[in-house]
Amino acid sequence: MALRLTIDGVEAGYGAVRALHGVSIGIGHGETVVLLGANGNGKSTLMKCVMGMVRPTRGSVTLELDGQTHDLTQLSTEQIVNLGVSMVPEGRRLFPKLTVEENLLLGAYRPAARAALARNLAFCYATFPRLTERRRQLAGSLSGGEQQMLTLARALMTEPKILLIDEPSVGLSPLLVTHTIDKIRELKERYRLTVLMAEQNFNQAIRIADRGYVIVHGRIEYEGSSREDLGNNELIHKLYLGI
Repeated sequence: MALRLTIDGVEAGYGAVRALHGVSIGIGHGETVVLLGANGNGKSTLMKCVMGMVRPTRGSVTLELDGQTHDLTQLSTEQIVNLGVSMVPEGRRLFPKLTVEENLLLGAYRPAARAALARNLAFCYATFPRLTERRRQLAGSLSGGEQQMLTLARALMTEPKILLIDEPSVGLSPLLVTHTIDKIRELKERYRLTVLMAEQNFNQAIRIADRGYVIVHGRIEYEGSSREDLGNNELIHKLYLGI
């Protein structure tokens, strides 16, 4: 399967406030690419541009998939999801008054996912055994770590080709952050996913990154071609490691 997501010269914002200034990044098939930046620097806005939730005022977002090029700026969020793009939002955004299983079933709304619903549900429960124990429990009563597991599992129920993960470490203890990042790596390898992860926890993000970008005030200030490049960059040392 040939796949590439290309974001080229994207500018976007909210009303008179511009959050992104000519952002260009690319993600190839099977890569885990991290977008590093502190809160308020445009990471979530960029994710929303890919998902069709925020429309760029300039630039392009294209998905090359099996020989066809799709202009995501011209598609609805539903159409983008139907192409196999799924997002794990910051803050989890579950349906708190529905059970764990009901939240998972709602994830399987695209046609390709409905056809494989039973298989994907079994896979999610095998991957996250705690969710099996909690399947009849209301999502709002789960712990923070369990809710993050459920959010990841719900995204997998769409049977995605590209997984966008926005700030998976938010609100979790250091131990749960490590567990969550490990699970993302495991799921990526098992599902052969392409992953774009926005994160401000550099030390955790770099553990699973193939390469990445640093975004500062809505601009890409550095592109690291490898995990080693990211680890050795002076800007990253200053912003994230206090060196």
